[in-house]
Amino acid sequence: ASALCAWGYPWLTLLALPPLIVMFWFFRDPNRSISVAPDIILAPADGTVMDIVEVDEPEFIQGRALRLGIFLSPFNVHVNRIPCSGLARLVKYSAGEFLPAYNPKAPTRNESVALGIETSNGLRILVKQISGVLARRIVCEVHLNESLTIGQRYGMIKFGSRTELYVPISAQIAPLVSVGDRVKGGLSPFCRVTVMHPH
Repeated sequence: ASALCAWGYPWLTLLALPPLIVMFWFFRDPNRSISVAPDIILAPADGTVMDIVEVDEPEFIQGRALRLGIFLSPFNVHVNRIPCSGLARLVKYSAGEFLPAYNPKAPTRNESVALGIETSNGLRILVKQISGVLARRIVCEVHLNESLTIGQRYGMIKFGSRTELYVPISAQIAPLVSVGDRVKGGLSPFCRVTVMHPH
């Protein structure tokens, strides 16, 4: 549209450029250098920490877990990254609603994709991509039993959304963030795991 406007009606280019710039900004994907201690789990997404709560996680961890939720506004980088190295033991899509990502009911009622990762030490971590009111497409480019490396890109949620990390309580987690903190996927230490063999 910008090119056509520039050819015939140059002044209309000013109307077409802002949406183009917004789209380029939303789909940006910066390179990040990953360096972290083996007992650290990284944030899986950019955004603001919305909640840190203990919950039951029957899908993959099958027990009590600490859930750390991140809200991604339309201004955040929306590329999701692997929080710890391991094998993909669960990749599950669940249909659902499109409530605002900051809504307390969004984690259980919205469309989502769950990715279960098992580390070489047997620790099970769950990452969940959850749609928002504007999001209509979740991308998860991981296959079952695929080997995953901490910090690698694995998908994105298009427009406002939520990403959650579940870590078993038995692993004696020490959160390294607080509610309200801003984090960056693949860069920000999210929590420290004391027991690498929780079972």
